[in-house]
Amino acid sequence: MSNTNSLSVVILAAGQGTRMKSTTPKVLHKISGKSMLFHAIDAAQEISNDITVVLYHQAERIQKEIESHYENIHFHMQDATQFPGTGGAMKGVKTQNEQTLILNGDMPLITKDSLLALTSGNADINMSVIQLDDPSGYGRVIIDEAQVKEIVEQKDCNEAQLLTKTVNAGIYSVNTALLERYIPQLSNDNAQAEYYLTDIIKMAVDEGKVVNPIYVQEEEFKGVNSKLDLAAAEEIMQKRIRTEWMKNGVTMRLPETIYIDCRARFEGECILENGVSIQGASVIKDSHIKANSVVEESRLENSDVGPMGRVRPNSVLVDTHIGNFVEVKKSTLSGVKAGHLAYIGDASIDEGSNIGAGVITCNYDGKNKYKTVIGKNVFVGSDTQLVAPVTIADDVLIAAGSTINKDVAQGELAISRAPMKTIKNFFYKFFGDK
Repeated sequence: MSNTNSLSVVILAAGQGTRMKSTTPKVLHKISGKSMLFHAIDAAQEISNDITVVLYHQAERIQKEIESHYENIHFHMQDATQFPGTGGAMKGVKTQNEQTLILNGDMPLITKDSLLALTSGNADINMSVIQLDDPSGYGRVIIDEAQVKEIVEQKDCNEAQLLTKTVNAGIYSVNTALLERYIPQLSNDNAQAEYYLTDIIKMAVDEGKVVNPIYVQEEEFKGVNSKLDLAAAEEIMQKRIRTEWMKNGVTMRLPETIYIDCRARFEGECILENGVSIQGASVIKDSHIKANSVVEESRLENSDVGPMGRVRPNSVLVDTHIGNFVEVKKSTLSGVKAGHLAYIGDASIDEGSNIGAGVITCNYDGKNKYKTVIGKNVFVGSDTQLVAPVTIADDVLIAAGSTINKDVAQGELAISRAPMKTIKNFFYKFFGDK
């Protein structure tokens, strides 16, 4: 079953997700930097080359988002008006392979190993089940001689069935031919007037088919239906991410305070102090990110940032020190020191250069962004404004408090200040004789 050529995957992502109380489709809410639906697609791609996503609510928006990140994903539009419900979502879905795995798009914590377990063996249907200490509110899965016999909603359970702690986790691996035969037979003759996918279990049992219960971990099969669920899933995902990177050699101080995007990567010897946030597809190599610093969608190599530094997207720092309250944006720094209280935006700075406290690259004129280019061994004095576009050549000194709005040639000193003036005894005149 684990052969990608023998397994198709259908991901149900058609629901409105009203409990999220958001204009953003439920499945596009992000967990650790990636839409929860994308986590499900990633897991599916590890085991199958035939993936179909079922859409309805805000279908065009979701499809466009998927297509901007993935290729070769098939789409099916649910006719929710005529065929509401999970069973209705499967009406008209065609898959290519002999086995079809049906996932939910709001289960971002699912892993490849669990999906492989669900597709193992030769049963007609593998059904995911969870053992809960408190199954209240869930339909019970009645199992006899290691086979699923029926699913009974709590309100319909007798006293013996109420004692059952096994519940439906909502994911199924079904023989495709069987699925194609059962789906058209689904009825909406129930209180909700919906077509339920769970009804295929009863059909299979009635025909004497083998329905295997596959016991899974509750954590992985948590559905995300509200912002509270979203936060809980984020915590679980973050713990997984941190654990994996610490196992791979990343040092973390107070790891529970650290946020790491699922797309971030670490190489070599890295240290993350408390309160650090690593966002986007950042790459951190042999670097030290100090307390309460933020790195967004950037690359760092043999560098240190912070405490309380910020590296914004599309920056590259190599052999560079960024100190406290320094912000870097869309800049390339190689062999640079910027110790404190500076803004470096749309800039390129070469090795040996020092950026003093209070230095600002004035990169925006209200309409357009412009670049600042600083060469090697440049000393930029404190409280300097570099008005872009401007180029500072190698071996330049810029005096503190200067406003630089013209290029500076190699070896020069640039200074731009109003002459200093003093008025004798002004203190005593101002405050009066004492």
